[in-house]
Amino acid sequence: MTDTMRLALITGSVRDGRFGPTISSWFAGQARRHGLFGLDVVDLAGHPLPAALPPSAEHLFDVAARPEELRGLSARLAAADAFAVVTPEYNHSYPAALKQLLDWHPTEWQAKPVALISYGGFGGGVRAAEHLRQVFAELHAVTIRHTITFDQPWARFDGEGRLLEPAGPEAAAKALLDQLGWWSRVLRDARAATPYVA
Repeated sequence: MTDTMRLALITGSVRDGRFGPTISSWFAGQARRHGLFGLDVVDLAGHPLPAALPPSAEHLFDVAARPEELRGLSARLAAADAFAVVTPEYNHSYPAALKQLLDWHPTEWQAKPVALISYGGFGGGVRAAEHLRQVFAELHAVTIRHTITFDQPWARFDGEGRLLEPAGPEAAAKALLDQLGWWSRVLRDARAATPYVA
């Protein structure tokens, strides 16, 4: 088992004019510079999910029974050792596309750590992040303590996607990635030693 772990970075907004790709691109740069993770960038705008779930939960737990267009995405999520989710706050919560992703993939997150990066308005998207903690707990995932939040993000980045005042967010990203790395390694080793049973 190598020390390089796989981090799936998920952009949770699919709306027109979304700011999420700017933040995801910035965080991807931080993760690459950190060096602990191999990165898989998952933009939900490139993965339309069926609106209607199957008639019973059993179908969701059987990956082979999922629609064919989901299987590649399912395999990418299953291969990840950790997740970082970039979410805006819409109406005091997280986007519908992100909820669809979670509902279609109930098993891929189990016994893996999740970092939350939120943005929006004056609150920085913290209500969306806190709602996601409850959902990830139900999916047997571990959300880590450190987060990154951007209030008024459009005023914090220039037109090229660079932070105007990078010191604070870069320090927060390093702390988050350090903590995510600890949980990733510990949980990966635990899954290898004793397969997790939900």
